[in-house]
Amino acid sequence: MPKSFAISVLFIFIFIVLGSSPSARSQSAAAGKPAAQNGQQAPSSAPALLDGWGRPVKDATKPGPAPRHDISGIWEPARGPGDGIMAWGPRDMPYDGAPEHNPPYTPLGLATQHSHKPLEGEERVLESLSNDPRNKCDPLGFPRADFYQVRHTQILQNEQQVVVLYEFEKRWRVIWTDGRELPKEVPQPRYYGYSAGKWVDDTTLVVDTIGTQGTEKVWLDEAGRPASDAMHVVERFHRLDHDNLELTVTIDDPKMYAKPWVAMKFPMRLQSPDFDVVEMMCIPSEMEQYYKDYGDPASGVASGEKK
Repeated sequence: MPKSFAISVLFIFIFIVLGSSPSARSQSAAAGKPAAQNGQQAPSSAPALLDGWGRPVKDATKPGPAPRHDISGIWEPARGPGDGIMAWGPRDMPYDGAPEHNPPYTPLGLATQHSHKPLEGEERVLESLSNDPRNKCDPLGFPRADFYQVRHTQILQNEQQVVVLYEFEKRWRVIWTDGRELPKEVPQPRYYGYSAGKWVDDTTLVVDTIGTQGTEKVWLDEAGRPASDAMHVVERFHRLDHDNLELTVTIDDPKMYAKPWVAMKFPMRLQSPDFDVVEMMCIPSEMEQYYKDYGDPASGVASGEKK
């Protein structure tokens, strides 16, 4: 079984990210506490929770209702830092062989899925046999950015736009909220598409995205599910209360799937506004060295050979 990309390519950076996550550090801290003796509480020797700048992390908990038309803030996976890795595909639809987790493929979609050679999922292969464009540090693109390595995500907004800053690869995308409609003719495909959002109530922003790259440049997820240039993605950002946000993502791609399907409902928790997000990069030179030292020997084939 091959290692996930999170371990086999960016293990150093992921170790840093996990180490800087409040949830991960709190678990380590709990494990490192000395046992209480004689009924007295033992002094804590746990390290302070730190962000990317090495600053102590502040508690952002502020029970109360969600603010109106506001999803801004720094958000992390509510169920823990590992919840956003999603190596086998979107958390609610992993490519694990379960029939209920198979999206409604068209014949083209199923054939395209089988042509992909992912590092994870039911059709996973050894590292140097994979044809995932991400292996060359190409952009993840959208909506894959929602389905892989979701850790700390910063959202900024003003009256005209919402900007989503992804920790992985330090990518960002703009969601226009100034009332514009999606382009009737896409000027040219983009890795992160063209996004327009509307508030459907006081706490829910619905975002439509079209104009993404075709399947040879962008996969839908880590398990190799396909995406075409005809894809329409609907995101529903629903702020449940002050501290919690739920992101629901629906895929509508008539070339690859017979009908729309919901990929996930992903809960996120608010961080302190002064939290500094850790840098997490895919670096071509390190990728090349990884394949030379480990990937190629383990796979029995040079990664540079045509796949």
